[in-house]
Amino acid sequence: MQWFDVGVNVPSDVTTLAPMLERAANANVTQIMLTGTDVSISQQAAELADAHPGQVFSTAGIHPHYAQHAAIDYRRQITTLAEHPQVLAIGECGLDFNRDFSPRDIQLAVFEAQLVIACETGLPVFLHERDAFDAQYKLLHQYHKQLSGALVHCFTGNTEQMQAYLELGCYIGITGWVTDEKRGGDLREAVRHLPIERLILETDAPYLKPKKLGSDKITGVKQNEPCYLPVVAKALTELMNTPLTALADASLRNSHNLLALG
Repeated sequence: MQWFDVGVNVPSDVTTLAPMLERAANANVTQIMLTGTDVSISQQAAELADAHPGQVFSTAGIHPHYAQHAAIDYRRQITTLAEHPQVLAIGECGLDFNRDFSPRDIQLAVFEAQLVIACETGLPVFLHERDAFDAQYKLLHQYHKQLSGALVHCFTGNTEQMQAYLELGCYIGITGWVTDEKRGGDLREAVRHLPIERLILETDAPYLKPKKLGSDKITGVKQNEPCYLPVVAKALTELMNTPLTALADASLRNSHNLLALG
């Protein structure tokens, strides 16, 4: 089995990337995609991907938390980054009405601008959404027919919301949140109804480490890493009533299809 972790945040200390990739490879996680959350981080992610061709890819975009800090020419900067061969998606973009780190009107404007960039470049969108489903769905609905694809990154919603995203042709990104029996109840129920051809796996490392792992005795790593992606998949085997090998094959195939990788 081989795995592709499509949601990994850029390490604060880039010297930790190489050993992280080694631990990932030992767990058969052979590809990862680094998440761009603003122009500077997107540039850094692209440069790291350049240094590890075929193993590391990246996205380019502005997270809703940072929407109010976007440079005047952020559209041009993201479009330029999108020309990079290792940049496979636009984002992390979307809406976050949970923390409201940026005013909602600015979040909406920056999100829509990135949907337009995705349509123009032909790249899929890497979506973030927290407590903003109605507004996000409304805007996404306006553009979904022009988009090459969309991934609802780190989906934590309920079955009804998942079905609505699926009707727009989205893939659903599942993280270690699904292992949290207390907070992840809605998600655990939703994935029972998730078609395997729309499943994509991700860790959102270094966040959302799967529950009940503790401090891993083998790697000694306390935070979440791509090497734990198979643990997320294992939690899904019972919920989706699907063998681990089938989940691995489907998630890898779906990731490649979304990101137009051969």
